[in-house]
Amino acid sequence: MKKSAYFDNGATTAVAKEVLDEMLPFFSEHYGNPSSIHSMGDIAAKVMSASRKKVSNALKCRPSEIIFTSGGTESDNLALIGTVLRSGKKKVITSAVEHSAILEVCAYLKRIGYDIVILPVDKEGKVSTDSLAKVIDKDTALVSVMTANNVIGTIQPIAELSDVTHKHNALFHTDAVQAFTKVDIDVARDGIDLLSISGHKIHGPKGVGALYVRNGIKIDPMILGGGQENGLRSSTENVPCIVGLGKAAELAMSTMNDDVKRMQRMRDEIIDSTLRIKGTYLNGPADGRLCNNAHFGFDGVKGMDLILSLNKMGIMASTASACTAGSADPSHVMTAIGRSAEEALSSLRISLSRYNTQEDVDLLRESLPKALRTVRGR
Repeated sequence: MKKSAYFDNGATTAVAKEVLDEMLPFFSEHYGNPSSIHSMGDIAAKVMSASRKKVSNALKCRPSEIIFTSGGTESDNLALIGTVLRSGKKKVITSAVEHSAILEVCAYLKRIGYDIVILPVDKEGKVSTDSLAKVIDKDTALVSVMTANNVIGTIQPIAELSDVTHKHNALFHTDAVQAFTKVDIDVARDGIDLLSISGHKIHGPKGVGALYVRNGIKIDPMILGGGQENGLRSSTENVPCIVGLGKAAELAMSTMNDDVKRMQRMRDEIIDSTLRIKGTYLNGPADGRLCNNAHFGFDGVKGMDLILSLNKMGIMASTASACTAGSADPSHVMTAIGRSAEEALSSLRISLSRYNTQEDVDLLRESLPKALRTVRGR
């Protein structure tokens, strides 16, 4: 049987067996609407409450501060649009390396009259507090900077950025989709007002996520109707997937320390071995990057050709974000850190999960040099 290894966990992860087992009864056995007052509805309401508690435990916040959504993109949209609509202020500040779920919302807000400021990053993809301090003012409604980058893995100085933000009476949001359960997050300690997560990045199901909203913060809903989720997200809740998100968060947090150490060890081995290949360089920081992320550039190589060659060898990886996988344009993250269009299109992203093994790493180390020789024609 042909060996294979999956290294595209930054795009999506396998649903954990424990998560699937927990979800299954809520499709066809306990299928009640959590708003119904009969016993079937009560069961659904109780498991939703338990899942809310599991997610809040992971973020060290109150269950009442968790709003269930359809995923990270909806959470980001609600955080940005909901905040500026309520605030009366006209400025939003974000960074040049955000996910499209942030940047496209900012582009929309700009079209309807808001002032959008895009902070630059250094060559490792990091936002500086000085750059934020220069542009933030009393008319700033919100600052949104991701906890960790989805392409090159850079971890941002969230606590320091939120401190600058609060000194100007603005709110601080972070897209923590990639960082959740891989980086220690404490919303109170880090001064986070709003935070987005997604289930399918942590071995939970697709189509579910959450937005943390600090108690006392008022934002406008984008989906109107029956008033579910504290009036912020009307629609009958996706109970099976919410159960899955809660279980995935609980499971990930229970093994987080050991998982992070294992992924760091494998990540470092991949980085060390790959950088020995001639014409190879690392994108993003050597230190201060996600435990599961390694991102490389290769001289004289088209990243898409390399991905296809690796796929034939059983290695599944990506060049950048899955959301832009079909685009022929260079990643905005790569150009933001100073890479040329040619360099940006010559990349490879390796993203691990807790299910990757040493055998996977060995297969990658064996296959990558062969794939590079194939695409380079020698």
